[in-house]
Amino acid sequence: MPNSDLTPSLRSKLYENRLALEASTMKLSNWVEQRGSAEVADNVRGALFTIGHNEEFIKMSLTVLMTEE
Repeated sequence: MPNSDLTPSLRSKLYENRLALEASTMKLSNWVEQRGSAEVADNVRGALFTIGHNEEFIKMSLTVLMTEE
């Protein structure tokens, strides 16, 4: 299988992993907040916001890289 055939599958799996990590991290931040550490939970949510904010650029960049092959 040529490398270019792997790129869409790799992109999909990386995206699925990102969603899973985001969901589990959000659950952990909620758990931390319920135990009185709102500041820590807010910091985690801030990091998750950055991940989400960068997502579109990453997806666009991967698309460009895939079309250059």
